[in-house]
Amino acid sequence: MGTHVIKMPDIGEGIAEVELSQWHVKVGDMVVEDQVLADVMTDKAMVDIPSPVHGKVIALGGQPGEVMAVGSVLISIEVEGAGNVKESAQPAPVKEAPVAAVKVEAVAESKPAAAPAPKAAVCQGPMVAREADERPLASPAVRKHALDLGIQLRLVRGTGPAGRILHEDLEAYLAQGQSNASAPVAAAYAQRTDEQQIPVIGMRRKIAQRMQDATQRAAHFSYVEEIDVTAVEELRAHLNEKHGATRGKLTLLPFLVRALVVALRDFPQMNARYDDEAQVITRLGAVHVGVATQSDVGLMVPVVRHAEARSLWDSATEIARLASAARNGKASRDELSGSTITLTSLGALGGIVSTPVLNLPEVAIVGVNKIVERPMVIKGQIVIRKMMNLSSSFDHRVVDGMDAALFIQAIRGLLEQPATLFVE
Repeated sequence: MGTHVIKMPDIGEGIAEVELSQWHVKVGDMVVEDQVLADVMTDKAMVDIPSPVHGKVIALGGQPGEVMAVGSVLISIEVEGAGNVKESAQPAPVKEAPVAAVKVEAVAESKPAAAPAPKAAVCQGPMVAREADERPLASPAVRKHALDLGIQLRLVRGTGPAGRILHEDLEAYLAQGQSNASAPVAAAYAQRTDEQQIPVIGMRRKIAQRMQDATQRAAHFSYVEEIDVTAVEELRAHLNEKHGATRGKLTLLPFLVRALVVALRDFPQMNARYDDEAQVITRLGAVHVGVATQSDVGLMVPVVRHAEARSLWDSATEIARLASAARNGKASRDELSGSTITLTSLGALGGIVSTPVLNLPEVAIVGVNKIVERPMVIKGQIVIRKMMNLSSSFDHRVVDGMDAALFIQAIRGLLEQPATLFVE
């Protein structure tokens, strides 16, 4: 028998270190070639590390949350034959991280201290009892799925990162035959003294770093405008009725992407990146629209490339493909980088007003709020219209307030008269 040591690979793009996000194996596991061993996080994406050999895991080279240098020992596997290292060079096994949440003293880019034992036991069943006002972690898609199934999320045990509830957890809950009526009444009113300390690692650490960096470096300002989307919604419904069966259903997002593309022709300063270290603004002809997407591991921004050259259905297909890849953790680094302007929407949960954070080094982000029917006065008559707010943010170092207002007003005009979206 021999030992095969797998080192942290060179991910490319000049990256010298990456964060170990999650192990998919433990010491003692038998693995096969191409089996995913671990997930590592770069500045742009999650990357799977597969096994190049068959064998038995005998040592792990780090703990989740640890920042590891390229070339450092990631994992050691016992294999048939000589392996790729001498027996004496085998590294000492490391202890597995506890399954429950552990305390993190700091989230700086340095090796964390060994994790202490958890203070409270974690429920192992498919059902848990949370406080009535405790909001469990779950993506908007999971929340809607739970609502459709009539499941109270506070009763479902989450198996995702930091206890996040996944679609599989809802299925497990139903498979166990649990229902709202079966929840013990006493549990809903029982006092709780347990605590949970959640390590800020992986995607959540990257999101925290990027959001903090964006708010510290850019001079944010937001602008909110109300838009009457009755006409564009009628057009969308008509196109779906006529072509939905053959071309696919359209959401509002492809129309918003088209409105961005057309408006940017008159406001090219919005489709730009600002290098604040070199003090250079780069305006781009290509419109690469980042579409903020919530996944089970956090917010990701896949990129619809060359939106200026796409039709409504082409944009719709690409948005759906990228959103699915992001939610399933299959989006590549290229698909998650290179945007020039970002579109963010919470759909039906979009609220009335939001203040989106810039996706640096971009200088503009357009936020979409929910559509509501409201009485409006038009030509002296009170009529019911579908209204929606755009809550957008800009980098005041690059974009003047007047230009930002005019840009959003241009988008408003295009959406309120949707035929102008296609007039060249």
